[in-house]
Amino acid sequence: MKHPLSLALAAALAGLSAPTLLLAQSEQAPAAAAQAQQANPFFEVSPLEFQYPQFDRIQDEHFAPAFDAGMQENLAEIERIATNTDAPTFENTIVELEKSGQLLGRSLRVFFNLVGADTNDARRKLQAEYSPKLAAHRDAISLNPQLFERIKTLYDNRASLGLDAEGTRLVERYYNDFVRAGADLDETQKTRLKAINGELATLGTTFSQNVLAEVNDSAVVVDTREELDGLTEQQINAAADAARSRGHEGKYVVTLLNTTGQPPLSQLTNRALRQRLHEASVVRGARGNEWDNREIVSRVLRLRAERAGMLGFPTSAAYVLADETAANPEAVNEMLGELAPAAVANARREAADLQAMIDQEQAAKGEATFELAPWDWSFYSEKVRQARYDFDEAQLKPYLEMVNVLENGVFFAATEFYGITFQRRTDLPLYHPDTRVYDVFDHDGSKLAIFIFDPYARDSKRGGAWMNSYVSQSELMGTHPVVANHQNITKPPAGEPTLLTWDEVTTMFHEFGHALHGMFSDVTYPYFSGTSVPRDFVEFPSQVNEMWADWPSIFANYAKHYETGEAMPQALLDRVTAAAQFNQGFATTEYLAAAMLDQRWHQVAADAIPDAAGILDFEAQALAADGIDYAPVPPRYRTTYFSHIMGGYAAGYYAYIWSEVLDANTVKWIEENGGLSRANGDRLRDTLLSRGGSKDALQLFRDFSGAEPDIQPLLEKRGLVATADDSAAPDSAAEPDVSGQE
Repeated sequence: MKHPLSLALAAALAGLSAPTLLLAQSEQAPAAAAQAQQANPFFEVSPLEFQYPQFDRIQDEHFAPAFDAGMQENLAEIERIATNTDAPTFENTIVELEKSGQLLGRSLRVFFNLVGADTNDARRKLQAEYSPKLAAHRDAISLNPQLFERIKTLYDNRASLGLDAEGTRLVERYYNDFVRAGADLDETQKTRLKAINGELATLGTTFSQNVLAEVNDSAVVVDTREELDGLTEQQINAAADAARSRGHEGKYVVTLLNTTGQPPLSQLTNRALRQRLHEASVVRGARGNEWDNREIVSRVLRLRAERAGMLGFPTSAAYVLADETAANPEAVNEMLGELAPAAVANARREAADLQAMIDQEQAAKGEATFELAPWDWSFYSEKVRQARYDFDEAQLKPYLEMVNVLENGVFFAATEFYGITFQRRTDLPLYHPDTRVYDVFDHDGSKLAIFIFDPYARDSKRGGAWMNSYVSQSELMGTHPVVANHQNITKPPAGEPTLLTWDEVTTMFHEFGHALHGMFSDVTYPYFSGTSVPRDFVEFPSQVNEMWADWPSIFANYAKHYETGEAMPQALLDRVTAAAQFNQGFATTEYLAAAMLDQRWHQVAADAIPDAAGILDFEAQALAADGIDYAPVPPRYRTTYFSHIMGGYAAGYYAYIWSEVLDANTVKWIEENGGLSRANGDRLRDTLLSRGGSKDALQLFRDFSGAEPDIQPLLEKRGLVATADDSAAPDSAAEPDVSGQE
């Protein structure tokens, strides 16, 4: 997400519908105010290395004063820039904008990162209170006519400013952002736009808080241990602990993730409980309770469509995609439409195998068979996997202990490919005791970054997996990266190891790809730092990093039994490799269903968006119209808990597979040019990962690969080559990692 503000402030506001104005002056006496500021850690740059946040000093009561003072300070900076009587120059306008908003930026970054990773009632209240204020603040900057006139003057004369390529691009991006934010509108339109942005900010906050509340409230209470047959002893103990913490002593609680599919469905033998778990998942946000999101969805989509129309675009999707590498909805529709029929055909063929397994088992028990349902898919696909490849996830997990995967897998791959090294730190303060902190050293021994790893799920943490930055690299500001990765791995009972699924392993490699993008940043201006690239490009480097998860030398270094240190047997590894594309018709279909639903919602004019009562009907009709409505495979996210599209991925959920075209090309290039070598790592770092958003995204890809993107490697990767010219079902398809950086 890009904003016409300094990156420090823009990154802090990522995920909001719009950024704010607060003119009220502090009512504190000057002496008391000064004392309060001195005690507030946000009123100074953190003295810790690389400006690492002072988590041990930060209290919830510090946020509001920092926000208020930060907005006042920022508006004063903007006023000085806009009213400068000197002719506009790059230094007195653009560079000054890049330097502005420091107090607000550092307080917002910490706040919104903590809201995602470890929220509480006080933080939720602050988020609801300040989201519209922050929206007004951004509008006060973006819609300032004097400021826009200075930027426009520089834009019109950029060829004669004597700037380097990065400076020229910065002028162009500021101008584009201001225009897209409404700087060219008349005053009546600006007034309406401000109202829209403020309302969207409030609605977005409410939606996200409802989703988290629903995830926690929808957890399934189970009366007996016998009903949990199929789960491991560790999982059953965790369910008992969850029940005890919620006041259900003697019972068990199966908690939910925000995705439609729930991991325990692959293990639970009790079909009735599987059905309860699935139905609890898919009804979230549409139960008619206090967290029902249907009215919010309807209102958000109407406001987005209205805003797009004001800015000259026929739909919200057209507005969003004009600033992405895809450029327009037609390009996205064409790609998704090409893949969907093959994915569904593949899923149907997989379903036939599962139904045969069901029929066989029921006949052996002398019981009537039943039709495959969504809550059966994971359970029977795991049975088919075991029968076909002679292994299951339980055989893998003892070889995939979490810290070992991180340090001897993820970190080891980065050392081999890029020459960077890692050292754990225990002296820096933590925002949660489950986090781990590492220094990252460059190949020459210099300190490159600080990395925070936050692995476990908890009630205070949003779902999914993501990367964020607490401090972004910039030569102008003299800053170095402090970045974090988050996952939602179930925490085992005390004293027991954290053993991962293969999906959790690949997610760890994926998210660290985002972290590398942030840590390798080597740009002058904050605006371009790290992952500040188009949404449909940002997943590309992280997807590439997944290739090392099963790279032989990397895999051999970390896939070791947590008790004995024994390497995973080659026969088991061979079966894992052989099964790599198993069940991917399902995985691709559930992803494409969500991506196409996202486009449907955002390609509709404001007057055609249904009210709350019609939300689920629209969803069903959209899936049917796109031929992706296969009942046993529901969308990975249904509309009412589709947090991606209520946040930064609005009309952008397609980005994972769009980026995968570039990923498949890059992986193929690396494999054909020596594989895991420092030369290849240096090339990827120098031409692409270090450049952030300082060049056109597709040009960065061309700089690395020396060629244009080609869809053929993606078709080969997904087993869709046979369907490129006909409608025959493919042998397999691969699931895109949808954890992402949000």
